[in-house]
This record gives sequence, C-alpha cells and structure tokens, in this order.
Amino acid sequence: MRLEPADTAVVVVDMQNGFCHPDGSLYAPGSEAVIEPIADLLERARETGTQVIFTRDVHPPEQFDDAHYYDEFEQWGEHVLEGSWEAEIVDELPVDAADHVVEKHTYDAFYNTELEGWLNARNIDDLVICGTLANVCVLHTGGSAGLRDFRPIMLEDCIGAIEDGHREYALDHAAWLFGEVEPSDDLEFA
Repeated sequence: MRLEPADTAVVVVDMQNGFCHPDGSLYAPGSEAVIEPIADLLERARETGTQVIFTRDVHPPEQFDDAHYYDEFEQWGEHVLEGSWEAEIVDELPVDAADHVVEKHTYDAFYNTELEGWLNARNIDDLVICGTLANVCVLHTGGSAGLRDFRPIMLEDCIGAIEDGHREYALDHAAWLFGEVEPSDDLEFA
C-alpha cells in the first residue's frame, strides 16, 4: 500500500507508561510488545516527512466525580492521572518536535479534542492507526475517524491488546465496518 506523505498521518494511540510499562496500573504485555514495530514504523514515516501524531489518555483526578454513567475509574480504577508518570509516552517512542500530541479524556481521540480540525487544516485524509488497546481506544478512534470521512488504516502488527482475541475482534470489526487492516511492512510512504 502506497501512501502520500503530505496526505497521511501516523496516529500512535496511548503508548503510555500506564499501559505499556510493567509498572503501569493497566499494563498489558501485548501493549509493550508493539513498541518495537511502532518505533520502526515511525522511523520510516519520519524519513519521508509523514506527520506523526501521539494521543495521550489523561484524566484529571476529579474527571468522573459528577458522572451519571460514563466513569472509566469505575471500569478500570484510577489510571493515567494528569501529570503522572503513567500518563507519559514510553521512553522508547520519543516525541519529536515536529510531532503533534493530542490529549484526550475518553476512548475516542476525536471526542472534545482539536484533532479533526488540526487534520483538516493540513489536508490530511489517510490515518495510519497503531497503539493500544485494540478493542478500546484504538477501535473507538479508528471508528470515529471513519465517521468523519478520514481513511483509517489499522496496522495489525502495531496494535496492542490485553488478549489476542481482543485484537482479532477489533481488527475484524474495523475491516468489516469502517477501515482497512494491513501489516506495517506493506506500507510505503512515497
């Protein structure tokens, strides 16, 4: 698959210490396992000037105090609190000065963030999506991208999950409903 760097962004979803480091409160070995293939992907993308975007799932401690129904702390416990080590991107995936970082407070990187406007202002149409967790933030961000008429391309070998079945479900769902699923080796930025 050949992608034009000027029209493309690589979206790295939530590759944070809280999810990818063994000391993280929501550590999943499957998330740590995709650090290396994502690093390789970013190197290839940056060599061609393809935009890189990192999302960070960040929660103020009081975010869900007045929640009626949506309460991630009830579901997962307190995690990636604002200003914490857990909320930082893993050291193995350093953020470059040219990269864009989106802080989000839900599973969806488009919900109540500047991401859609930022992409539209740069005429970016194709989103190469990787990161973690497959059936949570990656799936919701990819689906939301498709609903906004971006082309979501989910990278099967660069998406972390708690269980392999979660990744398989998310990728099958994406391919069936809103996007494309490819191995990272099949991508060419040119």
